[in-house]
Amino acid sequence: MQREEQLDRLRRAFDACAEHQRGHVALVTGAVGSGKTSLLETFSEWAGAAGGRVLGAAGSRAERGLHLGVLGQLLHSARLDQEAAARIENLMRDAASAGPLPEPGGDTADGAAAGDRAWAPLLHGLFTALLDLADAGPLVLAVDDVHHADPASLHCLLYVTRRLRHARIMVVLTEASTLRPPHPLFRAELLSQPYFSRISLPPLTVDGIARLVDADGGAAAVREAAERCLSMTGGNPLLTRALIDERAPGGAGDERGADPTGGDPFDQAVLGCLYRHEPGVRRVAQALAVLNRPVPTELLGHVLDVVPESAAPAVRVLRTAGLMEADQLRHPRILRSILTDMSPEERRGLHQRVAEVLHEHGAEPGAVAEHLVAAAWADAPWVVPVLSDAAAQALASGRPDVAAACLRLVARADVDERQRTAATAMLVNARWQVNPLAANGHLSELVESARAAGWSTGAALATVPFLLWQGRVEEATEAVSGFSADDDHGPAGRLRAMQLLVSLSHPDQLASVRETPSTWSRAATAPTSVSPQLQAVTVLGTALLPNADTDTVATAEQLLQRHHTDDGAVGLLTAPLLALLWSGRSDRVVAWADILLNRPAVRHAPVWRAVVRAVRAEAALRLGDLPGAEHHARAALEDIPAPAWGVAIAGPLATLIACATEAGRFTEADRWLAHPVPAGMFRTPLGVHYLAARGRHHLAMGRPHAATADLRRCGELMRGWGIDVAGLVPWRLELARVQLSVGNKTHATQLLQEQLRVAHGVDDRTRGRSLRLLATTAAQDHRRKLLGEAVNLLQGCGDRLELVRALGDTGQSLQRAGDSARARLLVRRAYQLAQDCGASVLAQRLIRRDAGGALPAYPAGAEAHEPDDGLSEAERRVAALAAQGHTNRQISSKLFITVSTVEQHLTRVYRKLDVKRRTDLPARLVAYAEPLVEEPQGAAS
Repeated sequence: MQREEQLDRLRRAFDACAEHQRGHVALVTGAVGSGKTSLLETFSEWAGAAGGRVLGAAGSRAERGLHLGVLGQLLHSARLDQEAAARIENLMRDAASAGPLPEPGGDTADGAAAGDRAWAPLLHGLFTALLDLADAGPLVLAVDDVHHADPASLHCLLYVTRRLRHARIMVVLTEASTLRPPHPLFRAELLSQPYFSRISLPPLTVDGIARLVDADGGAAAVREAAERCLSMTGGNPLLTRALIDERAPGGAGDERGADPTGGDPFDQAVLGCLYRHEPGVRRVAQALAVLNRPVPTELLGHVLDVVPESAAPAVRVLRTAGLMEADQLRHPRILRSILTDMSPEERRGLHQRVAEVLHEHGAEPGAVAEHLVAAAWADAPWVVPVLSDAAAQALASGRPDVAAACLRLVARADVDERQRTAATAMLVNARWQVNPLAANGHLSELVESARAAGWSTGAALATVPFLLWQGRVEEATEAVSGFSADDDHGPAGRLRAMQLLVSLSHPDQLASVRETPSTWSRAATAPTSVSPQLQAVTVLGTALLPNADTDTVATAEQLLQRHHTDDGAVGLLTAPLLALLWSGRSDRVVAWADILLNRPAVRHAPVWRAVVRAVRAEAALRLGDLPGAEHHARAALEDIPAPAWGVAIAGPLATLIACATEAGRFTEADRWLAHPVPAGMFRTPLGVHYLAARGRHHLAMGRPHAATADLRRCGELMRGWGIDVAGLVPWRLELARVQLSVGNKTHATQLLQEQLRVAHGVDDRTRGRSLRLLATTAAQDHRRKLLGEAVNLLQGCGDRLELVRALGDTGQSLQRAGDSARARLLVRRAYQLAQDCGASVLAQRLIRRDAGGALPAYPAGAEAHEPDDGLSEAERRVAALAAQGHTNRQISSKLFITVSTVEQHLTRVYRKLDVKRRTDLPARLVAYAEPLVEEPQGAAS
């Protein structure tokens, strides 16, 4: 184990002793666990095999007071003859009764001369006995942990070492690093001997560890494992061996054999290192574990209430042992091992002391609060302000769990009413982000406090979002109505933001706020003068109340771009995400949601993670990605339980109902519909999502009257609210589908034409879906034009599921017109898309409608492949836009790719389709769901 060099030095000294009758003293030094004992045993075995005689002994902290204890071990292992053993035993008894010896290696005081004379026979007899033993061959005296040896034995060892010049005796001692040498005079004289050598044991290197590691994957894997091991153990052989044993198959580190109580081999090795040192070293290690941060030695001394300089030797010892790196413990596992070994009382006391010292040294509130919470201590007058500041910082950095822990401690402190109300407001915010159910009690307390104050305090506004989440809209309205225009309501726009939030989340309330958009719509584009909270709610307002003066999509993207790296802004950004969704940009919702879900702070805020997943699920549904939509909607319900969702439960449930219905899993959809929902849910925009999903399920189950009732209610609510935007729910389109199912084409046509005329409220997806349905009511010559435009729009917006329907209808239309070849290609493409979307029912419907035999090679459940010269999805999008006359730069902007990428895609498109110029693309793209015919003259784009 990387100890050959040290063994060679001992072997050479032994050979010199044997050949030249020249004694030698070797002191092997190293950290605890560095392999001193192993080296001594290996050398002793070798020396015995090489013709030497080995006498062994080991010092022990428990036997330091045992007079001549180490010497007795040596003589016991010598197996002297009976006469010699009796003589030595008598001499030892006489010397023991003669009185104490001076410090080994020190000067003899005048008063001790008589005792020294009594010891002389023992020392002379001992050396004579050792010389007799050396007659047959070199004699090795091997003493492990000599720093724990008793003084009398050390005195005898020094007597022997002074007389080794012409003796075939080798003395090998091992010594561990300690805070201070226990016998400095002994060491000083030992180091001055002429035949002395000091052998240090360095930490293991990567190569040394690699020889011990048994890893699969070849040399690279072995070296990588060795490097990880070195970073965790610092090269300490004891820790390294324990870690390797732990990770061996079936070892404690193996998943099947892990010990959750901290009894793993590595944990035991860490504690073994500590307990073999002085208590002062262990105390410093405990302080470092509690601090859990790099600290200077001076601060460490203050924590332990000792002179700062006295902590330095312990730090040096811990670094030598591989437990520390720089100014902190080397690895979290080491920290965990030390903390597990401490009693709860010890940990709390040390945490309290650390908090006091950090506060005295001006540490950040968060660092101090961490230890106050761990100590559960809030008795000092400075504690509450520190905890409050730390909670505010934790909320701003996306750590509601940390904030809640701080605020729970504040609640136990002796504070005035103002402080208690402010702390409760923050506690509601923090606990709600983790689990809304846990915040209910504190929310009620906060509401009562706000009501008692006449709803005119900052705490009143703090209750609004949480009251709205629970559907307690009347109380929320009461809260925002308690202020006058001249009230000092905190940050700019906070009152307006809360009023607008009430109006948008429950549109039957505060309608006058929405009717005066000039008071809030400009806020979305004023990043420096308006609070981000008001900007976010305003962007949502422009999505639900679109106007020609505001580009909702651009503004929402700017807000997301500006704040997506802010750890505490995830909740703020759900509003622009919804704005993008309701503005018809589901593709951008997916992109931004994935970015937000990858933010580290999202792990600590389950509610915001669930909300982002729910929005992303709905966006995936609108893009035709049924598996993705279902996955994220289910994950949203796993993040927080259904009862905790309040009125927002409509979001993920509506998506899951729609997914199950589209996939033909009607029983599953019924189970989702059976989930209890709060009555107040239907007063929210998300409630109409739910109604529309339920209506589509009714239609799929052959219940057109029930479907009509739900969809008409959608229309009544949205028109009554003044929020008639298709991005929320295109209720006229959905109602037209019902009318078509019962053969009422006239009413369906009226509804679809009305849907297309909705001012500022029709996105490309809704327009494409409407045109597809309108085509079913049109004459044959006009149907293909409507379907062609529908295909273009649906492909551009990315809704693959609706594109499948449009392609299927187009293929059917071409088949009736006698163009079987083009119809076959379109139906194959539609079938593949349906399979990719997870819409097996829709795929089966295409097969049933396939009168031209386009799908014999693609039975249900089989994978459909592109034609040999087929285009990729990205190439089709680029080619479609190029065929419509867009420049490369315009295509780049629309698809969010570089101009160079556009050029590369077009190069491959030209090659695959065998065309020379853009004007040839429309005719060749028919088979790939691109523009089928020229756009109808005068059609809206």
